[in-house]
Amino acid sequence: MRRVGILGGMGPEATILLMQRLLRAVPAQDDADHIPLIVHQNPSVPSRIARLIQGTGADPGPVLAQMACDLQAAGAQALAMPCNTAHAYAPQIVAATSLPFLDMRAATLKALPKGRIGMLASPAVRLTGVFAETFQTAGLEPVWSEEEASLLALIRSVKAGQTGREEHETFARLAARLSLHCDHLLVACTELSLLTAALSAPFTDSLDCLVGEIVAYSKGEDGGS
Repeated sequence: MRRVGILGGMGPEATILLMQRLLRAVPAQDDADHIPLIVHQNPSVPSRIARLIQGTGADPGPVLAQMACDLQAAGAQALAMPCNTAHAYAPQIVAATSLPFLDMRAATLKALPKGRIGMLASPAVRLTGVFAETFQTAGLEPVWSEEEASLLALIRSVKAGQTGREEHETFARLAARLSLHCDHLLVACTELSLLTAALSAPFTDSLDCLVGEIVAYSKGEDGGS
């Protein structure tokens, strides 16, 4: 199987969640049946929220580009990044190496039904248009929460290691309100992927979509050699 390099640390627990879901996605009988990964767990990537929302702080782009180079040097054959917001810097990552980039947005698009999609995401995803082009191409309409400040506060809580009952109940409440105005929910923040057990309305998790893309690439099921 082909080795996939993971640009991780955004946040660290979301990267671990990706690895856990990759383990569950493969019907392995032995260690060698699992997907080979090279994980660059770098929690020092400059804050995407600070840069994209507040307009302060260092640019994450050069750091992510260097991480891509490091993963290529370590033997990765493709790159993937379990952070929706950081896909705003995908052009720098793609330009940094000759490796294919398994884009979480494209993988998510293939899994979404037609209609109005409720976006459970950081405000930075809306402000930077991370999904804008892919949604427009597919004729999908994003529906943004009127409670973005509460979503951002919840994301910050998860980054601080708070994923208990209160956080699950908050996420369930925010998702239920948003679901009244859309046909389907999209979890487009991998911090919120840690809370999806709280959801009752139909949803797609972008992290699961990336898992599927990584498995397909590693096993050569993506049409590549």
